Amino acid sequence: MAFLSTEKLNEIGFKSLGENVMISDKVSIYNPKNIQIGSNVRIDDFCILSAGEKGISIGNYVHIACYVSLIGKELIDVQDYVGISSKSAVYSSSDNYSGEYLVGPTIPDQYKDVDHRPVIFEEFSLIGAGSVILPGVTVGRGTAVGALSLVVKSLDYWGVYIGSPVKFIKERKRDLIQKAEQLKAND
Repeated sequence: MAFLSTEKLNEIGFKSLGENVMISDKVSIYNPKNIQIGSNVRIDDFCILSAGEKGISIGNYVHIACYVSLIGKELIDVQDYVGISSKSAVYSSSDNYSGEYLVGPTIPDQYKDVDHRPVIFEEFSLIGAGSVILPGVTVGRGTAVGALSLVVKSLDYWGVYIGSPVKFIKERKRDLIQKAEQLKAND
C-alpha cells in the first residue's frame, strides 16, 4: 500500500489536516474542502470519502480500514480513537425504499424522499467489518459493533452490539481509557 506524501495531501485541499496522516493513494475523495482530518489518522486502500454540505470530520488516532465508505449530505463525525473496519458503509443520506418515491442521484428532488441526518461515532467506538450504519445514528462513547451488523438506531455508550439489526450483548470494558491517557502523556 502506497500512502500519499505530505505534499500530495496538502494539494488535495482538505478543510484542515493534522500531522502524521496516512491516506492510501487508492482512496477516492470527493469535496475535500468539506473534510477535516486530525492527527495520527490512517485511511487504507479503496475507501470512499464523499463529503456533503455538512462534511466529514475525522478526529485523532483514527483508523479507517480498506473498502470503507463514508457517504452523505449530512455530517459524518468520526471522533478520537475510533476504528471502522473493512467493507463497512456509513450513510448520512439514504433514499426512501418504500416504493412511494423514485430513488437515486439522477432523479430530481421533487420525485424522491431522502433521509439526511448526521452520523456520529463518539470516541473509543469501534465498527466491525462489513457493518452498515444508516442516517441519524450515534454510536455511543466506547461502544463496539460486531462484524456484519446493521445499525439503524443510536447505541448507548460502552456496549457491545451485534446483529442485523444490532442487539445489545454486554458491557464493554473501559481499560482503554487509561491506555489513551498514557498515549497522550507520552506524545
